[in-house]
Amino acid sequence: DGIKMAEARLCETPDCNNPAKLRCPTCIKMDIEGSYFCNQECFKSYWSVHKKIHKKESSQVSNGSYNPWPNFKFTGKLRPYPMSEKRTVPSHIPQPDYADDERGYPYSEIESKKAGRISVLSESEIAEMRLVSKLAREVLDEAGKAVKVGVTADELDRIVHEASIERDCYPSPLNYYNFPKSCCTSVNEVICHGIPDKRPLEDGDICNIDVTVYHNGFHGDLNETFLVGNVDEESKKLVRVAYECMMAGIKIVKPGIKYREIGNEIQKHANANNFSVVRTYCGHGINQLFHCAPSVPHYSSALLVFVLRMSKLSLTASCMPVIPLQRTKP
Repeated sequence: DGIKMAEARLCETPDCNNPAKLRCPTCIKMDIEGSYFCNQECFKSYWSVHKKIHKKESSQVSNGSYNPWPNFKFTGKLRPYPMSEKRTVPSHIPQPDYADDERGYPYSEIESKKAGRISVLSESEIAEMRLVSKLAREVLDEAGKAVKVGVTADELDRIVHEASIERDCYPSPLNYYNFPKSCCTSVNEVICHGIPDKRPLEDGDICNIDVTVYHNGFHGDLNETFLVGNVDEESKKLVRVAYECMMAGIKIVKPGIKYREIGNEIQKHANANNFSVVRTYCGHGINQLFHCAPSVPHYSSALLVFVLRMSKLSLTASCMPVIPLQRTKP
């Protein structure tokens, strides 16, 4: 097959150090970092050693020996796969405060949570939210087009990353509390916020892609669950009902309602279809901050009495209920 062109690298053959012009095509396919060489001759002379990298990578995945959480008790069949290196964002694209922080701390968000206030947005700020949400939808659509059997979640992350940059957006998850990827991909039993890795999607999987982008100082957040190949009827129903739950909650949003009414509508529809609602996660405010007040529970609770009081809707929040296949105890 030959090997592909490289940029501004040195040959990795020992004692060579000439400028690299080529890269191993197998390493590119397997998403192995490095593997740069100055010419075909150098590459061939080092092949007997270099090919061991391919075998090691393949064996790690095929025999299940890769496990970054050896003491974790998995609830289903899904297992982690190796990840590619963290992707970078060009310096000309405006970035949130956590982008270059060593710990990934969103300091402005942390300060906002201390205050506990809900931000009321101006008309111009609402316009920015509409724009960034539109861009996020475009990015998600690009990733959705690529979903099929054999495609890795890491490849979907690459598409999200590059589509974000093409639109002068920063992919908001990247380095948020040190999150290593540009989107979240949650496959099958993963509830949410899954980390994209090199596991190929399999026939019958369901895959949620959660995209948030940062543009002109505002975040836009949305997600969608995709069917991979031939999906069983029960899983299809799960995806359909989860969408209907989300729309049931959104439908009643208007000034004067209590936040708990959103969760009431979501849980009512989920329970009617013999599903439940995950209570560990909830919706959230979003604007110049990735996550902020108010919290928007997706389940029924008599304790939530806060009211949307504005004469017109001038805050922005996410409504993304998580509906599990197995019904949980109330």
